[in-house]
Amino acid sequence: MTVHYDVLIIGAGAAGMMCAIQAGKRGRRVGILDHASKLGGKILISGGGRCNFTNMGAGPSNYVSENAHFCRSALSRYPAENFIRLVSDHRIPFHEKKLGQLFCDGSAQAIVKLLKDECDQLGVEIKLKCIISKITRSDVEKQFTVDTSMGIFTCESLVIATGGLSLPKLGATDFGYSIARQFGLKITDLAPALDGFKFAPEETQSFASLAGVSIDCLISVRGISFRENILFTHSGLSGPAALQASLHWRPGDKVVIDLLPDRSALDWLLEKKREGNRTLIKNLLGELLPSRFAEQFSLLHFPSQGLLSQISDKAIENFCQKLHAWTVIPVGTVGYNKAEVTRGGVDTDELSSKTMESRKVPGLFFIGEVVDVTGWLGGYNFQWAWASGWAAGQVV
Repeated sequence: MTVHYDVLIIGAGAAGMMCAIQAGKRGRRVGILDHASKLGGKILISGGGRCNFTNMGAGPSNYVSENAHFCRSALSRYPAENFIRLVSDHRIPFHEKKLGQLFCDGSAQAIVKLLKDECDQLGVEIKLKCIISKITRSDVEKQFTVDTSMGIFTCESLVIATGGLSLPKLGATDFGYSIARQFGLKITDLAPALDGFKFAPEETQSFASLAGVSIDCLISVRGISFRENILFTHSGLSGPAALQASLHWRPGDKVVIDLLPDRSALDWLLEKKREGNRTLIKNLLGELLPSRFAEQFSLLHFPSQGLLSQISDKAIENFCQKLHAWTVIPVGTVGYNKAEVTRGGVDTDELSSKTMESRKVPGLFFIGEVVDVTGWLGGYNFQWAWASGWAAGQVV
């Protein structure tokens, strides 16, 4: 038996459910298929379980894509305040944590329930644990046929909202990219993003003992800077600043870190020296930075001569330059198992920025993370999911 829908959405995540809601409001018969056993797995773990569901400052400049302008249309037509209004209408309490990042006061389950309730009210049919074996399109009938473990489904509009390769433990696969390739659409280079950096062996040896140490800094990659904390791990750097920088990093790029962005280390240390201070430089630096880091960083540069009074002004200047521009060339990022998102995706040249529809295949749409639009850390990727899902939902 074959079941027909006006709109069939593959992927029951943020973008997929938003698209379903919008299509349902237009009176379309909508079905959602997902191989997962529960709704919104990525929503549930985001923001430490509280879901950083949007960012009040989300705009095109907060996204990385081979076409920087592609996301502008959807984001402008469905801005953050629209989703905030929906959250408020469902009486979900929330707060701003920092930098425009909005989190639920309670569990992320509230956002999943919001989306599920909206879908239910509109008669959207959701089928979980549904394994897709084949998708074909008939040019004559102008519809798609989807063969699954739950039977055969047909539809006029097929929406791919399957996400990227990040977090395979939640069921992430390359399914969306495979469908795009099947229908002749290009995929840009893919890479894990919003994840930590891995040190080269010499840095690992020098800094592995600092695991757990956090430092407020200014981190720069390719001329783009972020002011947040880095966190040392046993094998590299994590924390919000490193995760943000990883989105822009390419293999071989330098990562430059200003460890004291709010003051001149040189002025401070030379003033101490003029005052006749005879303290070990590691102890002085420990007044400005975590003591474990201050000790290790100082020992690397002054292994035998650590008294400030005995260090030449030139050596102090060189040391301070490193404090303000500590340069690391990572050997890589941690990878898809830890990365929050996948950078790259379906080439935006293949899609309409207004509707998210394929330019080559009428009725085929791609939304959310599967598209080559990747946001910063801090609710930006959810806002892209809402906006792209909303845009497709107006026309599917």
